[in-house]
Amino acid sequence: MPFVELSALLVLATAMSFSPGPNTTLAAALGANRGIRPAMRFVMAVPVGWCALLLLCSAGLGAILRAAPTLRWGIKIIGIAYLVWLAWKLSQSGRLSEADASRMEVGFWQGAALQFVNIKAWMLALTIVAGWIVGREDALLRLAVVLPVMAFFAFTSNFLYASIGALLRDWLAIGKRLLWFNRFMALILVLTAAWMVAV
Repeated sequence: MPFVELSALLVLATAMSFSPGPNTTLAAALGANRGIRPAMRFVMAVPVGWCALLLLCSAGLGAILRAAPTLRWGIKIIGIAYLVWLAWKLSQSGRLSEADASRMEVGFWQGAALQFVNIKAWMLALTIVAGWIVGREDALLRLAVVLPVMAFFAFTSNFLYASIGALLRDWLAIGKRLLWFNRFMALILVLTAAWMVAV
């Protein structure tokens, strides 16, 4: 892959991976509410699910999704409902003891599956497949380069957000700070769900 194309891929990966979205929001919330160790199941799940999505898009699933608006809307509806449910669950936790007691977490398989109803993940996967992989003579070689790069960005961005959440944990334990933090994170999830309706 030429250096110019690789540079463009890295810029896109940085912008999409580190900007707030369902994954990073949940990673920060899990880190703040449960600590870094419980959040790591989700952090590790994101690159696994996202790479599976990228592989499926490279194999042609993305083309089917674009050609079938009903299927696309089905994915959106499931994604929106899941994000709203997570937002509601998150907004109810105001103390670390409540978060610990409720075992508020998104496990490995939930985190991996979330990628398949995350419209931001679909958009990024389809953009990368269309711009860097499909129709190229060295498509498999390009996929072999793109896959670890994107896995690295998916892991790094979510680990960073989870770490920031975990670092804020003691500060959030004072008064109603955790409640307001959780409600702010829930609002971001709801806004993401609203954005998914418009896209």
